[in-house]
Amino acid sequence: MRFSNILFFITILTVINACTSSKSSLSSGQKAFERGEYEVAIKEFQSQSDANSAPTLYSIAESYRLSNRPLKAQEFYEKALAAGSKEKELPFRMFYAKKINGDYSGAKALLEEYIKKDSINPDNFVFAKKELVNLTKIDSLKLVKSFYEVKPIEGVNSKGSDFSPIVYNGDLIFTSSRKDDIYKSNNLPFLGLYKAKLMTSQQSGKVDLLSKNVFDEAVNEGTATFSKDGKVMVFARGNSGKKKEATADVDLYSSSVDEAGQWSVPQLLSISDSLAWDSSPAFSADGRTLYFASNREGGLGGTDIYRVNMDASGRFGTPQNMGRAINTPGDEMFPFAAKDGRLFFASDGHAGYGGLDLFVATRKNGKIEVDNLGLPMNSRFDDFSLTNFENKKGYFSSNRDGGQGDDDIYYYEDTSPDPVVEAPVIAKTDPPKETEKPKEKEELKIVRYFLAGNITDVAGTPLDSARIRLIDVNTNLQSAESITIEDGKYGKFALETETEYTLLVERPGYFTKRFPFTMVGKEIPQNQLIKPETDTTFLLTTVLEKPANNLVVNSIFEIKTIYYDLNKSNIRGDAAPELDKVVTALNDNPTVKIELGSHTDSRSSAQYNQALSQRRAEAAIKYIISKGIEPARLRAKGYGESQLVNKCLDGVECTEEEHQQNRRTEFKVFGLK
Repeated sequence: MRFSNILFFITILTVINACTSSKSSLSSGQKAFERGEYEVAIKEFQSQSDANSAPTLYSIAESYRLSNRPLKAQEFYEKALAAGSKEKELPFRMFYAKKINGDYSGAKALLEEYIKKDSINPDNFVFAKKELVNLTKIDSLKLVKSFYEVKPIEGVNSKGSDFSPIVYNGDLIFTSSRKDDIYKSNNLPFLGLYKAKLMTSQQSGKVDLLSKNVFDEAVNEGTATFSKDGKVMVFARGNSGKKKEATADVDLYSSSVDEAGQWSVPQLLSISDSLAWDSSPAFSADGRTLYFASNREGGLGGTDIYRVNMDASGRFGTPQNMGRAINTPGDEMFPFAAKDGRLFFASDGHAGYGGLDLFVATRKNGKIEVDNLGLPMNSRFDDFSLTNFENKKGYFSSNRDGGQGDDDIYYYEDTSPDPVVEAPVIAKTDPPKETEKPKEKEELKIVRYFLAGNITDVAGTPLDSARIRLIDVNTNLQSAESITIEDGKYGKFALETETEYTLLVERPGYFTKRFPFTMVGKEIPQNQLIKPETDTTFLLTTVLEKPANNLVVNSIFEIKTIYYDLNKSNIRGDAAPELDKVVTALNDNPTVKIELGSHTDSRSSAQYNQALSQRRAEAAIKYIISKGIEPARLRAKGYGESQLVNKCLDGVECTEEEHQQNRRTEFKVFGLK
């Protein structure tokens, strides 16, 4: 099941579209749903008199999905579809179960159907587009030769969920659903941390509780990691289901062990985000960096992998997103940093076989490359939480067929040969000639990258007193700031390779603007470097404009014109990102008021097109208002077919693409506050 019981840490509160009959039963079902008590919600929904109606069946399917039971969810999505469900997200919800059943063509068809719909979830739209690409890679993944051998470990697996294994002082520490209290989200026992003495690498002794001080019967605990000296443990805790808790979700905690081997009462880590899911921590081999997964604001998808450095006194810095090479619009979690510098993790956003797959990230030629570990490490189901205790031996978890319970722990061994070293020109048995000297190892050359430039107005006049801030797109954190002087120059700002930035420029009396700048693909190859150390500065000149009535907004903020389907006014999936840019521009410029002018093609009557264009403008404004913009700053104006951008008048034969150019919404300033 998707994330199996690992989703014990993720509480998703969703508003569902349910029917209005059997009102009292539906109300209690919806309340349970919104509390994350999905098993309770399912029972309430099924007790309704209209339990077989499309809205109720869809609600049941959503409850199964959010409690990590995708196959049961698929059953009820199909029932909802047969009952006439019109839910726009239905194809997106159904594709996942098709994929884990190995029906890749069926999954592809559902995604293709989904992206053609109107008013769909923008985040799901982005994920669907990427997943369509991933599905084309599955056949090539199956051709990759694997040297992995996989066997279930004996002694720890149960009928419940057992995962996140890690070796500590000869014990296997792992997470398991063995508590007495039941978690109402999935009707399974709460999870806790347990230990078992390893008799061999594939067999353990009796399972015991890790620590009474760490154990809490009525919350979920799991996924432990240990500092290099073994004295500090970091783990995740949360999801008690109690509304009055100090934190509403899952956070990271630490505990210290004393000389008697007793763990202290856990303390909340400062890097935790109380509004987010923070879990699956993993220390680096040197103990100086902690990796973890989080769905906090500013990420690239569902859950992303972050890293945070720790100083000698044990204080953490600011968490940094691992970037687009690792993170996707999907979910990345369960990182593990191997001693050789490789980062293992689980993901459903990179190309894989079904649920979560295991991947390894390595740096090659200065760039991060991510590879699927292939079969048999991965399956159609969830494969995750890899750890190793030797270079090529370790453990991971999976809920694949053939296990003892929900998630089981498996032993793996990599039997691939050691890397082949190119043979020298002279045989090893021959002594080197006197004239020959051993070839010294080539030192890696250092390159430092910077950004600088100047700020001008539209006439090219340098602007002083402009404030420039460099922001990391992945983390949304500011990395540098400066104020221009008389010559309008700014910088130098230090840059990181393979990182995307936004340059935010502000000056009184001018539009506040954002300028994108990327370092992706701009790293200088080592073979092109001459000096041991090189400084390279990129120059970016930016132009600011003064607000004025009737000024076209699209070109100033690089907002693409948004388009509509024939005779429709819904906001399409490809339009939402452009409207989000409008929202950003309005937030950056709180005094600006804009008009959203919508247009139609020439087909249908002028009267009909006038009304249709007005509905289109109002739909766009409704979307922007939903993002927190004051209605008074927006004006909807329908222009019908009065401002065509091409030849396509009534009676003129045009292609569908040419008609599409006329079905648009544009933006312009109509006033200042």
